[in-house]
Amino acid sequence: MYNGKTLSVVLPTYNEKDSIADIIRRFDKLGVVDDILVINNNAAAGTSEEVASTSAREIVETRQGYGAAIQRGLREVDTDLICVCEPDGTFNPEDLTKLLTFTAECDVVVGSRTVSNFIWDGANMGWFLQLGNWAVAKFLEVLFNTASLSDVGCTFRVISRDHVKTILDRSTLPGSAYGLEMLLISIVARAKMVQIPVNYHPRVGQSSVTGDFGKTVSLGLEMIRLVIKTRLKTIGRRPRRPATTSAAA
Repeated sequence: MYNGKTLSVVLPTYNEKDSIADIIRRFDKLGVVDDILVINNNAAAGTSEEVASTSAREIVETRQGYGAAIQRGLREVDTDLICVCEPDGTFNPEDLTKLLTFTAECDVVVGSRTVSNFIWDGANMGWFLQLGNWAVAKFLEVLFNTASLSDVGCTFRVISRDHVKTILDRSTLPGSAYGLEMLLISIVARAKMVQIPVNYHPRVGQSSVTGDFGKTVSLGLEMIRLVIKTRLKTIGRRPRRPATTSAAA
């Protein structure tokens, strides 16, 4: 538990066999996590055996896609706080304690990977990805009158149980752009949200998306379309104050 609130971690896995056991053990070692749930999304052979050697429990989701896996995980947990993270070695499980600090005041705490001094040597966050995530974040910021955002692609976040219900009710995407859809749902729903920098490391193994330049560009364009589509749907709604604050400059 963290400050009297139960806490779970949802880890979707597809190609993280070589890193997932270590990530689970590091979350477990923090001493505040009550439940670690691995969503096996047609994962690489040997993944289940790695998970079985840890304290985590595993659920199989055959519908392919990051969004499908995360939605399944959010439905399967019932704690006061839910952390979503990818177990590919890019994130520090220890940064969870930093995110949790803001949960007393916020419904959603989102990481940012684009702050240069938190990007480790060799991490897949070159100038193109860094600028792209920042640019789409600023585009979203202007269109929705949010406070400062610096990353739309970070998948390390903590969400309150009440807000998880809102996210699930409005979720539509099964694929890689679901992280952005969660962010947009939170903004439109006026959730209290903060974005703070997290460490970003080289990935263990090959990414199915960001390891391919063509897929990266395609995902970026899909994200821009999603932002525009969502804004068009909300035109005419009464003005609101910014729902998001950020510690990431």
